[in-house]
Amino acid sequence: MDGIISAVYNFLWGDWIAIPLPGGGHLPLSLLVLILIPTGIYFTIRTRFLPVRLFPHMIRSLFGKKGEKGSALSVLQTLIVSTATRVGMGNLVGVVAAVSLGGAGAVFWMWVTALIGASTAFAEAVLAQKYKEKDPLYGGYRGGPAYYIHHFAEKLRGGKPRKKVLLAVLFAVSGLICWCGISQVVSNSVTSAFQNAFHIPPVYTTVVLVVAAAFIVLRKNATVRVLDIMVPIMAVLYLTITVVLIIANLQQLPGVFGRIFSEAFGLRQAVAGGFGAVLMNGVKRGLFSNEAGSGSAPCAAAAAEADHPAKVGLAQALGVLIDTVVICSCTAMIMLLTPESLTAGLSGMNLLQCAMEYHLGEFGVVFIAVILFLFSFSTFIGVLFYARSNVAYLFGDRWLPQTAYKLLALVMLFIGGLAAYTTVWDLGDVGVGLMTVFNVIVLWPMSGQAMACLKDYERLHRKRRG
Repeated sequence: MDGIISAVYNFLWGDWIAIPLPGGGHLPLSLLVLILIPTGIYFTIRTRFLPVRLFPHMIRSLFGKKGEKGSALSVLQTLIVSTATRVGMGNLVGVVAAVSLGGAGAVFWMWVTALIGASTAFAEAVLAQKYKEKDPLYGGYRGGPAYYIHHFAEKLRGGKPRKKVLLAVLFAVSGLICWCGISQVVSNSVTSAFQNAFHIPPVYTTVVLVVAAAFIVLRKNATVRVLDIMVPIMAVLYLTITVVLIIANLQQLPGVFGRIFSEAFGLRQAVAGGFGAVLMNGVKRGLFSNEAGSGSAPCAAAAAEADHPAKVGLAQALGVLIDTVVICSCTAMIMLLTPESLTAGLSGMNLLQCAMEYHLGEFGVVFIAVILFLFSFSTFIGVLFYARSNVAYLFGDRWLPQTAYKLLALVMLFIGGLAAYTTVWDLGDVGVGLMTVFNVIVLWPMSGQAMACLKDYERLHRKRRG
């Protein structure tokens, strides 16, 4: 089994192509990069640079009135759910790894990746909203790639109903595999951080984490209520502390941005092999963090009740920018405002905690442990919200499979807190990679529907303006 997982992992994430670069370096490209970057560019062009052109509309989309059906979610609530899953380990340790290996220039390529990924997020969210279904178990709506893939397959057969579609089943299974893997990563990260900051044995942190998670996810509709409170708090806390650090080090800011832009194009060739390493570390981290194209966030987008599907798409596009341009940049700034002599030879959480200790003393170490807990815990709760739609597609509208998957995720949460099993971590990466492949296969041929929805939204907006 380990050999199969490793082979699929290398197929998805390993380097397919190595493009030679001047100076002896090379630009390695994995299958996922080869899929997601062209997809992002395609949708960015087709939407006429939506993230820039319609940014004010993204903000306004969050403040529409919620519909009459009380169990349905508002556009803002679905953004909160998707932000809970986007903002996690990748925004902390992942960004640290990208900057450590690719230098400050990796931050620039993360920003570029977010800008093109936002249009992909728009398209998949619109399709999820368009083909959502009523949820008889939880109330409100459900949907996501499994549902619009199913609809697409039925349309290819002339509208003939089908009980199940293989590609949709494969997507749903891949999602459930991925989110089980994430459960283990979440608990292992939290217990490690608490052990470093408070010297608490992992077993105690794990038990508290699992009990708290079980109390939330095993209740019918506690998930969204908890995230409504937790996500804004953790995002504001992290942003506030970063702004304070930037103000305290304001004189260094021009130098930091100078490093980001100069190293973005490999001008500092000593850093991890030059331009190729800088570019790919930034691109990969951006793709992993914002999840645009993976098909995860559409599971939240489908739950919204809005007066136009494009509003949900605009909100999810904004979510990509919040994740990468705002939250990931916070982590990068914390690192880049720290003297390199202090962080030399460090990596991962140790590097980030060292940087925070430099800025805020022992409080900085404690703060990072607490913020990691909030990021990771909200991710776990969010992915179980996503899982509802996929479990329902595979097993129908029954409480037994819904509860069984939650229990499985809690078991994985417990196991991950006590020991790190690399195979299961790789299984999570395999899951998200397969989700992306299956999702993008259908995104391209269904793109016309998403673009028609955008045109209709803009037509209605022009008509209202008179």
